[in-house]
Amino acid sequence: MTLSRTTCLDLLRVADFARVVISVRCLPAALPARINVIDDHQLILASTEEAVIVAARRGDVLSVQIDGLESDGATWSVMASGIAAPAKDHVTTSAPLQSALGNGASLIVLPLAVVVGERVG
Repeated sequence: MTLSRTTCLDLLRVADFARVVISVRCLPAALPARINVIDDHQLILASTEEAVIVAARRGDVLSVQIDGLESDGATWSVMASGIAAPAKDHVTTSAPLQSALGNGASLIVLPLAVVVGERVG
């Protein structure tokens, strides 16, 4: 079953950890990052992964993916994509992102140009 954009955003809002899906040296990679949805149109991610930080500086398209398991055994997956950019200094962040910053992470803004999700089961 396809999930609505609203449902996908709700699932992204409760997640604080995701995979950043990116191409590294022409090979697919899924790298960890902390996330925080700012509004219905953008999220902030915190990453220490050099490939993710460089991709944001270049203005590459990044995708963020999360998934989960429902109590009835059904699984779901949400992916959001957009053109990444380094975050401005005045961006409001959650406690998990603040913690990641304290550990050397960089903040990246990801406009939510495409948000899709599916529930299976």
